[in-house]
This record gives sequence, structure tokens and C-alpha cells, in this order.
Amino acid sequence: MNAEHGTARALVVRFAGDSGDGIQVTGGRYSAAAALTGADLATFPDFPAEIRAPAGTTYGVSAYQVQLGRDLVRTAGDLVDVLVALNPAALKVNLEEMQPGGVIILDQSAFTERNLKKAGYAVDPSTDGSLAGFRVVALDIQKLTQAAVKEAGVSAREAARSRNFWTLGLILWLTGGDVAATRSWIERRFEQDIAAANRLALEAGHAFGETAELGRIEPILGVAGSPLPPGRYRSINGADALCLGLVTGAKLAGLELLYGSYPITPATSMLHTLAKLGAYGCDVFQAEDEIAAIGVALGASYAGKLGVTGTSGPGMALKTEMLGLAIAAELPLVVVNAQRGGPSTGLPTKTEQSDLFQATLGRNADAPLPVVAASSPGDAFDCAIEAIRIAVTHMTPVILLTDGYLANASEPWRVPELESLPPITRPDPAGRSPYQHDPETLSRPWIPAGTKGGRHRIGGLERADGSGAVSYDPANHQRMTELRQARVQKIADFLPRVVLEVGEPGDDLLLLGWGSTKGAMAQAAAELRAEGLKVAHLHLRHLAPFAHDLEALLASFGRVLACEMNMGQLAFLLRGHYGRPVAALTKVSGRPFQVREIKQRARQELTGALGAVA
Repeated sequence: MNAEHGTARALVVRFAGDSGDGIQVTGGRYSAAAALTGADLATFPDFPAEIRAPAGTTYGVSAYQVQLGRDLVRTAGDLVDVLVALNPAALKVNLEEMQPGGVIILDQSAFTERNLKKAGYAVDPSTDGSLAGFRVVALDIQKLTQAAVKEAGVSAREAARSRNFWTLGLILWLTGGDVAATRSWIERRFEQDIAAANRLALEAGHAFGETAELGRIEPILGVAGSPLPPGRYRSINGADALCLGLVTGAKLAGLELLYGSYPITPATSMLHTLAKLGAYGCDVFQAEDEIAAIGVALGASYAGKLGVTGTSGPGMALKTEMLGLAIAAELPLVVVNAQRGGPSTGLPTKTEQSDLFQATLGRNADAPLPVVAASSPGDAFDCAIEAIRIAVTHMTPVILLTDGYLANASEPWRVPELESLPPITRPDPAGRSPYQHDPETLSRPWIPAGTKGGRHRIGGLERADGSGAVSYDPANHQRMTELRQARVQKIADFLPRVVLEVGEPGDDLLLLGWGSTKGAMAQAAAELRAEGLKVAHLHLRHLAPFAHDLEALLASFGRVLACEMNMGQLAFLLRGHYGRPVAALTKVSGRPFQVREIKQRARQELTGALGAVA
């Protein structure tokens, strides 16, 4: 049924309704239930920026999409096989992304004249023939829910709020799942009466699918086996994976962690998650603003803890001067930027990759620092550890880039064994002055404040090489600027070789990306290669400095196409760095790339390079 795979081995389901309809909870619980069956999956939560957008309007629609499959799943899917639309606005916003012949489940109770008008419909689309190309299941879900939860004794308002669980039960039935895991979660999550209502609604929706003889759409969840390698798994989103990675990385370095932050979407969830991990050596400080947040994190590093701060693009702008201080002071610091649409306040709940220039170049003077980017929810765990390794080993602040999509999306994640992770070694300060740089890494020793015999000066004014005294000497400033640059470039000596995700060196076209575009790019490259086209895919984790072997690898391809959710920032940097042409496929709609978008542009590039392409 699914366009991405071309077979019924995968299915794309999208839940949509008002932001107050519990859509994100419904999608999250469906994903968790799917993960417990062993299915591979990827999700895309999509919600409005307003806390409570006007009910029934198109700009107040909240959605949650999940693709699940019997084979490897790389993306949340392009076209939707099953759409649950709990009101007319949800139908209107999502209809154009439906698979022809797909299933649309409508809540008839919401298709009132008033709601139709709010959504911009002159007539009811469920009755005027405009949905003739789809399999439409129109049900009075609100009425069915109220009947199901009657014995729970809740109010009519609370009964109506349970319709998302009735819908979840129905979709679980239609796709081959059961309600056991969700029922257990409901009983843990809600108070007694509400838990009873939600449980009854869930079970009634599941039973309705069976007794109404709707027929299962595709029993993906009822099929034995899994495309995932053996191991212990959990469903995880990018924000939680990153937090676990930060705590694990600090443990591997033998350090306590202090996270200083100011609430900002989509980074706020990290503040919530890390606040629960105090038992694992993690302290959390909610500051009064972004400047104070990075200040307390940097102060923690000066005192010998691992300082971490998190924010989004607007907050990064405010942290810039303090970030320069961390560079000048040569202290370890991890700064997480969960990117969102901009500029200014921009699109707080929509995803973008538009802060790469800000991360690599966005400070006063020549102030280089390393930049690492996570490419999937699970990869955020590994990237957090990598950011800590670089920060501690090379005595430098590190920017770790995620985005709104990665922060909220989830996937099955294989839980690693802590013993299998290599320790992080801190520079040995024994016998070295605070300003003596290691010849291998060019990093100075980390001597926390209060260390006996280790008194030294830290500040933002330029200091003299070797002594730390304030210096305005021109030759010294030249030397210190070159040292800071060389220390960051030295990091490339310790980076692993870049490895293609798909394809071979010397192919006709390289799809090059970073961050959350990985799944769509890898899927596009795999499908194009299956068609006989020589297309490869490379995804970068380290964006500053670049790995030493990147230049030679790029030079082996006929053409390079960078796919980014910005206006071509990586392509721009590569052109300047290596002096070779790099084409750019850009997207700034606030939504991730679809596989078909990348394939279409790749074919155009191949046509330009090779002439006719079948």
C-alpha cells in the first residue's frame, strides 16, 4: 500500500484533529504499541505553535504520522495510507498527502455546518463525492465513545475527551495490534475514573473493528518477526536520547553534569527530562534568561563539572558572547541547539536546519569551535557522547545540532551496554601549567578552581601565551588566534573516516546531507540504485572541522547534491572550503523532506550530467 516501499510490507498512518484532541498522545501510544510487536517504525509529530489554537480551524490542526514496517523503516513516510480525521479542518489540511485509494476514517459528529465553515468547506466533503478516490469510513466516534464509557461515571465532557482512545483502539485492530500495552499504560498514567473511561473507550474501539466487520487494512503489527537485529529495545524520541547520552557521556568521563537552560521550544523537553536524572550525577538549573543559562554552565566547567546548556536558534543568538568567553578560556562546554524555523521567533514548532552558519561562523572575531549534528532520534545518544568526548579531550566548547523533528520524532532504539562504550579521558594536568598546551591536541590542562598549586586567571580579555596575563601585544594576539584555530583543526586528526551510507566512491551522483534528512536521503539513494542509477549517499556527523578524507571522497563523484532544510548552507561552506561545485536541494516549509522530492531532483542532476536517464 505504501508509496515508499511499493508493497504492503509498510504502512503510513496519520492521526489528525484539534490541538486539544489528544492527537500527540494517540500517536505516541500507537508508536509504542507498534514498537513492542517488533515492527520497525519512524514518526513525525506535527503541531501548531499556539498552546490552544482556535478549535476547528486549519491552522489549529495537530497531527502525528507513523510509518511501520516489516522491513527497515528510514522515514515517517511520504503519502499516507490511513488518515484519521477528527474534524473537517484535519481532513482539509491532510487530504492532499493521501495515497490514492487510501483509507480515511472520519468522525461524523464533528462534521457540523459550523465546523465545515471554519475549515473553509462550502459543502460536506464526505457527501459531495470529492472523496470518491478513497475508502471512507465515516463513524459517529463521539457517540460511540460516550456509549462505551457510560459505566465509568465520568462527565459528558470527560467522556468526549476519551474519543482519541476509542480511535486508537480501532486503528490497533485495523493494523493487527492489540490493546494490552496501551491498557497498562492508561492504568499507570491516569486517575481512577479517567483511567476507566479511557480503558473502556480503547477496548470498545478495538472491539468495534472486529464486530463491525470492517476488515483489517494491513496486519503489519500481527506479523511475527522483526527487521531489527536482536537486542534490548525501547521506543525513544530525540530529546530523551540526547539527555541519556549527555548523562552517559559524563559518566564515561568520570564527571558530574550541570545543565543550565532557559525554557524555549523545542529544547524545553530536555530540561524536563534531565531534571528527572538527578540520581545519575545530573544537576539542572533553570535560569532567568539565556545568558544566565550558559553562564552557569560555563561556571560549572570552570569549577570542574561538565557544563551543558540547551536552547534553539533565538537563544543561541543571546548566548554568543558567553560562548566566545568559553573559547577564549579554553573550557569544555556542550551547547545543544534544537533548531526551529526562523528568523526571530519564526516557527517555534516547525523544523529547520537553518542554524549551520550560526554554529560555524556566528561569533564576533575568529572564534572557531567544533560542530556535531545528530541524524536520527537514536543517533542523538551517540552524538551527545561524541560532543562530550571532543569538549573534554580538546578543552573546547562544542555545538551539538538537532532540530524540532529529531527532538519530537521517535524510533525503536537498541539500548547499549554501558561496558561496551569506551571511556572518555581527560587531559592529565600533572606537571603542566594551566597555559601549557599539549603538542598532540593543542589543549591546555583542565585545572578546576581551587586546585592546590593550580592558581590561574580566566577571562575574556586576550591573554599572553604561556602566562595568562592580559596582553594587547599585536604579535601575541596573532599567535593566540592561530592557536585557537589550530586547536579546532587538530580535532580532525582524531575523527573517524567518512563512510558512505549507500553506494560506492566514483558513482555518478552523491547525495550529501547532515542532520535529520538522513532517512529520506538514504531511502531515495537506495531506491534510485534499485532502478540501476549510480547514486550514493553520504551523511556528515562532524560539520566543523571536516574529516581529512572528505575532500578526496567528494572529488570522486561526478556530481554532488547537498539536501538541506535551509537555503543551502552546507553547500555554501563546501564550495568555499574545497572550491568545487556543490548543487543544493533546499526546503524551508517546516516539514521534513519526502523521498520523492529527493528522487525527482536527483534524476534532474543525473540528466544534466549524463544526458538521457530512464
